[in-house]
Amino acid sequence: MIQKIRAFWNEHPLTLIMSLAIIFRLVSIIFARGWGMIDDHFLVIEASQSWVDGYDYNSWLPGSPDNHGPTGHNFFYPGIHFLLFAFFKLIHLSDPQLKMIIVRLLHASFSLLTVWYGYRITEKIGSKKAAAIAGLLIAIYWFMPWMSVRNLAEMVSIPFLVLSIWFIVREEHPRRPILVYMLAGLFFGFAFILRPQTASFAIGVGIALLISRKWKEAVTMIPGFLLPPLLFQGGVDYFIWGQPFVEVSTYIGYNLSGKDAYIVLPWYNYFLVILGLLIPPVSLFLFFGYLRSWKKHFLIFLPVALFFILHSYIANKQERFILPVIPFIIMLGSIGWLEFSDRSVFWAKHRKLLRGCWIFFWIINLALLPFVTGMYSKRARVESMAYLSRYPDISEIMVADQNNKPELFPLFYLNQWPHIYEELKDQETTDSLLVNVSKMKSDRQPRFILFTGDDNLSERIIKARQYFPYLVYETTIETGLVDKVMHRLNPINKNKRVYIYRNTAFIPKKL
Repeated sequence: MIQKIRAFWNEHPLTLIMSLAIIFRLVSIIFARGWGMIDDHFLVIEASQSWVDGYDYNSWLPGSPDNHGPTGHNFFYPGIHFLLFAFFKLIHLSDPQLKMIIVRLLHASFSLLTVWYGYRITEKIGSKKAAAIAGLLIAIYWFMPWMSVRNLAEMVSIPFLVLSIWFIVREEHPRRPILVYMLAGLFFGFAFILRPQTASFAIGVGIALLISRKWKEAVTMIPGFLLPPLLFQGGVDYFIWGQPFVEVSTYIGYNLSGKDAYIVLPWYNYFLVILGLLIPPVSLFLFFGYLRSWKKHFLIFLPVALFFILHSYIANKQERFILPVIPFIIMLGSIGWLEFSDRSVFWAKHRKLLRGCWIFFWIINLALLPFVTGMYSKRARVESMAYLSRYPDISEIMVADQNNKPELFPLFYLNQWPHIYEELKDQETTDSLLVNVSKMKSDRQPRFILFTGDDNLSERIIKARQYFPYLVYETTIETGLVDKVMHRLNPINKNKRVYIYRNTAFIPKKL
């Protein structure tokens, strides 16, 4: 059996790679519920579903009570989900979990382009052996299947970047050079409206073409690049605000003025991210191979380097920001490392050590892969809303957190849009929030109070009952296994148990 698999691998590596990519992504489609970061749910799913339901969750639209103008959020990606959810409403598909399975299926299918063309690009500019390594890594790196089904602009922009590079590096088309480079520019344009920072990647490709004296090709990309932003960004902004590109200009201004307002980390942070994410020592091999390929594969090396430098310069650093260039580091890294290790005198004498490094890598990667691939992230918050969805006409909910730092609860899974008392502003505490809400009219008082975390739980419940004496215990929603591990490793991950209490003054009976 092993010999047959090895023979099939040697003859048809891409078929086996795509099969593995599909299998693991199917697991993520079915089991990887929830979300990873705030952006891949609350800025996409929550916003678009609320528009379908005649509500504006994030107050992005003019006319919304809390909207004071453009907020710097692009409408293209949430708009696609708006159309999808509007179709679901048309066919009476209302189950949030089923809708998200379809969303994950669409994202997983789109991500397969990265695997397929990642292999093809590496094979075209390198070798079949390097392509097999790169394709396999892109397909089943421990984080790739799970990330491929997330609603993250950083991930969704990757297939567009890969397609652009493929159109440039594949066989020359002397009769159609203009069409080929316009298509490359077009895909760069779509990547840009999803994630504006990818413009640095496109600029890097343009500079590399100019340095190679391919002036006509570089210039030809420009109209292709401009078309998607003109239609789907400038046009949409003009329709909504009467001013083209107002959202992207607001986004750029916000990031420039608030560049130090989020996670501020040192300039070398992304080196550490890549070295850790890609698992040492293989991550060192790949990064070395990428650096070594700078001259031979300058067309890909330079845009990755520009993208990397830009994000290293900006103080606000989050791990997901670097994701768009990870597949290209894997491609060039596989090519450069193989060329080096095959010719290295040291590695020729230490083949067992090299093999041991790869065995260690695969042990770690395959140990992480099944847990992460099927990870139900933020389970307690999702299941809390799913549980409460059985109650109709919930107008108000309160979140009482253990540290006065409330968690965001996804109303998408509630299928209702009540007001949630959870955002503690102007140094407000949970205690002061309880006082203020208890003084409100009955239609503004919470029907349920959600206590998150175990610290001082009894004291918090007693305090809440001083202001809402008709509270009764409803149920407890547990966190997922990986959520528990993540919270234990780093308490900044707000993955905590949720205790739901019902206000019997408004809802006397448990359903």
